[in-house]
Amino acid sequence: MRGDRASQLVPQARLAGPIPWVIAIMVALTVIAAAGGLALNNLAQTAQSELSGGATVQIVEALPLERSRQAQASLALLLQHPAVVSAARVPDEELEQLLEPWLGVGADREAVPIPALIDVRLRSDATETQLDSLRTLLAEQAPAARIDAQSAWLRPVFSAISSLQWLALALVVLLGLTSAAAVWLAARSALGTNRNTIEVVHLLGGTDSQIARIFQRSVGFDAALGGAAGLALGLIAVFVIGRQFAGLGSGMVAGGGLSWIDWVLLALVPAFGVIIAVLTARVTVMGALRRML
Repeated sequence: MRGDRASQLVPQARLAGPIPWVIAIMVALTVIAAAGGLALNNLAQTAQSELSGGATVQIVEALPLERSRQAQASLALLLQHPAVVSAARVPDEELEQLLEPWLGVGADREAVPIPALIDVRLRSDATETQLDSLRTLLAEQAPAARIDAQSAWLRPVFSAISSLQWLALALVVLLGLTSAAAVWLAARSALGTNRNTIEVVHLLGGTDSQIARIFQRSVGFDAALGGAAGLALGLIAVFVIGRQFAGLGSGMVAGGGLSWIDWVLLALVPAFGVIIAVLTARVTVMGALRRML
């Protein structure tokens, strides 16, 4: 039997009902989850690249004059070191502004001494070997100096970002499985509705593959329709959320923007949804048809 005759005999193969809307919702949520995972990946990579060669020298000294002397001596020694690209002392006024939320406005610096900070940029990653070399260099002239890699301060943040990335990936997989389950249920329902007609098609010489292709075409159409709607909803949500984060004015958050490759990957989400739906429909229909014989 020809495929077009079989499709005429099985007119209700379309997955009627809320299935296209279910797929649209799943695609929209997948786009949002995938965008979140990609943004977190970009943010982590940007932060790590910026901080990998950075180190901070703290002069922890209570006496202001001695603190200033050690800071100047440390700065001079650091600028002469071959592994240091640049070094600059952070102005005390800037430190006071950063600490105002915790110490209050106009806090007595004598009562609460603030360490002197020196921002250091190295030619390569701030390894423990390089940090030990700098500690040895400063030990005699600045015994109150403490040197730390800037990336070490944000290690808990990077760990949390990695966990969120895995969570986003898990959500994408879960949403894909949920979409497949919805298609499976809809295909089973459509087969039950058209059971008698399918048996007649079998008697007239129709093959399982021909019948399965009918359901595949209808599922593909519904999935494409729902996927397009879901993509539009998801991209709108991503754009709105992105504008909200951009309004924070944080340099670290700014590193989490999506590149053009990320937008291409998000645009491919509906295509993957259609593939999953069509394959699920074929496997479901072929398995059910073999049991009907």
